[in-house]
Amino acid sequence: MTAEHTRLTAALRELRARTGLSLAALSARTAYSKSSWERYLNGKALPPRRAVQELCRVANEPDGRLLALWEIAESGWSGRAEVSAPAPDEPRRQPQEPPPPVATRPRGRRGLLMAVVASASAVIVGGVALVLFLLPDVAATESDAPSASAPYSLAPQCHGTDCEGRDPMRMVCGIGPDTLTTYRTTTGAHVELRYSEKCGASWARVWGAAIGDRVEVTAGGPSRDVRIENSADAETYVYTAMTAAHPGSTVRSCFRPAQPDGERECVEARVGQPPATRPPTPQ
Repeated sequence: MTAEHTRLTAALRELRARTGLSLAALSARTAYSKSSWERYLNGKALPPRRAVQELCRVANEPDGRLLALWEIAESGWSGRAEVSAPAPDEPRRQPQEPPPPVATRPRGRRGLLMAVVASASAVIVGGVALVLFLLPDVAATESDAPSASAPYSLAPQCHGTDCEGRDPMRMVCGIGPDTLTTYRTTTGAHVELRYSEKCGASWARVWGAAIGDRVEVTAGGPSRDVRIENSADAETYVYTAMTAAHPGSTVRSCFRPAQPDGERECVEARVGQPPATRPPTPQ
């Protein structure tokens, strides 16, 4: 899975969590099956554009940002999105039969041996092709049944100091977090300080930033930062790693623009206080 696909999957998970819908309920409100949503939300398949639009509709979310993420992820698949994630009504393609072995006349024992090997190889190739074709259906069937070992879970994967330096999306901490504060920098970038009570950790996310911009966050402990590396980062949300926090903690974020003459801008918020929009303080 490409980095772009990972970002899209994380955004889809966060949006789906915001709806509070189970996979079955999401399937009932869209044109896509429960097993299809399981694959999309686990990054097993790139969702079609229409699926992204329908999830945004169900979540009452403007689809511009998610579609931009989808465009970037789809381009990374080199046009294979439609093959990887067929539309619900698209008929399933039948597996192609392996090409027949070349007809040759065996000569003597060596020729007979070669013929036997060729026939065995054809059988093995056909069997492998059949297994590979059936695997997706087996996975989809198993995903429909509730299981304690299912790969997709809404339970946080860390808490407090265990979350230190870890990705908030991969640790399932980005589901329903509190927004401590939101501010817009002088360069036009938007920065949010976020806090997850379930994970006991905070992080910052930024969008609308320029390549080379950097955002850092701290809650009195280690400082975590992220840099806008390329145009893909500049066109979507970028997150810092998490830092441990708790009610009463003061979380501080600083934005460092890429321009050499740009000023460092910082903002603070306290966990447990109502969210606020505050102007950054030049440093």
